[in-house]
Amino acid sequence: MITAAQMRAARALLGIDQRQLAELSGVSLPTIQRMEASEGNVRGVVDTLTKVIEAFDRAGVMLLGENAPSQGGGRGVRLKEPSPPVTSGSA
Repeated sequence: MITAAQMRAARALLGIDQRQLAELSGVSLPTIQRMEASEGNVRGVVDTLTKVIEAFDRAGVMLLGENAPSQGGGRGVRLKEPSPPVTSGSA
């Protein structure tokens, strides 16, 4: 699975726009736009998702699933679980 936020972050790491991702992946620009506008996990035809993921991989971006270990070298980013809110109270 890939999330819309991962797609946007991966493009940012590569310094490419949606049109360039469409060209790299062989997917139409409107499809890329729709994928990135979705909430949470991107839904779509498996073949289309695979093309986008493979394009990122060829360009050097590894997409990590939730709780997946990062085993390679190189730089990257990962969202962590938000910390519970800290409340102040008297003891």
